[in-house]
Amino acid sequence: MSDEISNEEVEKFSEALNKRIAMLEEINERLIDEAQDNEGEKRYIQNEMGRLQKEIQRIKFELDRMKTPPMIIGTIKDILTDGRVVVKSSTGPDFIVNIAEYISDESVIVGSRVALNKQSLAVVGVLPQSIDPIITGGEVIEKPQISYEDIGGLEEQIREIKEAIEDPLLKPELYAKVGIEPPNGVLLVGPPGTGKTLLAKAAAHETNATFIKFVGSELVQKYIGEGARLVRELFEMAREKAPAIVFIDELDSVGAKRLEVATSGDREVQRTLMQLLSELDGFDSLEDVKIIGATNRPDILDDALLRPGRFDRIIEIPAPNYQGRMEIFHIHAKKMSSVRGKEALNFEELATRTSGATGAEIKAICTEAGIFAIREDRSKVRMSDFLQAIEKVSIVDMEADDEHKKMYA
Repeated sequence: MSDEISNEEVEKFSEALNKRIAMLEEINERLIDEAQDNEGEKRYIQNEMGRLQKEIQRIKFELDRMKTPPMIIGTIKDILTDGRVVVKSSTGPDFIVNIAEYISDESVIVGSRVALNKQSLAVVGVLPQSIDPIITGGEVIEKPQISYEDIGGLEEQIREIKEAIEDPLLKPELYAKVGIEPPNGVLLVGPPGTGKTLLAKAAAHETNATFIKFVGSELVQKYIGEGARLVRELFEMAREKAPAIVFIDELDSVGAKRLEVATSGDREVQRTLMQLLSELDGFDSLEDVKIIGATNRPDILDDALLRPGRFDRIIEIPAPNYQGRMEIFHIHAKKMSSVRGKEALNFEELATRTSGATGAEIKAICTEAGIFAIREDRSKVRMSDFLQAIEKVSIVDMEADDEHKKMYA
């Protein structure tokens, strides 16, 4: 009997022990989970502390920066022998001031924009030249891809622009030997679409010059003096990018004849014109900067703009003749896929049918011919496509062509 009781007690004790072990294991697992959670929270708190410390440093830096006293913008007018400089401050008067030791002597030149300490007016920094976004946002091409081979029917005009633009940039020693000053630039005169812009880009391509294009109307601004400032900054940028070719299209919008009776707007345009005249033959040499102007209204240009020394050569760009139209058709058609046989292109007939057309109109005809082929799911153009395109594109008739000739006579 005592043995049976002893066994039951053992079983009960064993069962209680197993429950205790299971409870301890459960508590152990819970503690492990809590420890892992605490470790994750610890890492999160450490990362958050690091982020907050960086944010505190940034705020401190921003506060220190905002506490920095403002500086005055000035322009160096003269450099004295004792190392000091004469500056004209933006507030008005001129001052003789010292230069901070950490500023290199090479960067301190007459005309530089500098930052002045507000209290001592000492030069504490050299600022970059300010160029208006209108100027920097213009069409600036390091080297245009247009060449003289892409221009047809203007052999004489190409020869003249080579003499006036290319030779002074590529062979300046020729002018030094003869003892003459190279021309500053040329004025291209002709109807719209005759290739004036193409000629200017081709000249920049052949001379490896930076091509800077501006429309004259972009230089006319609302406020007094703004247009003249833009012209000045335009030529400053051209000198920085020299050798450069500045192409001013629609020159008549800023270079029209000055009238005795004028509105305030007309007077502002005249101020811009006078600044342009000053840049063309002023005290600052253009050196490796050449100017090409273009207009289809030479009859309204101011006489001061046309005199030698500013635009030294006036080149007329007429509508192409029969041979010129054939060359232009060849230039554009060689890039197109065309059929052979009866429907092959007949350039003689095309040139005959487009009497009075400009180069731009001939290009439009080639484009329309290609569209007609695409419309019929063909990969090659036919002569019939070109004939249809000629009918669709508006061609300048002979009477209008005669009017153009009278204008440029």
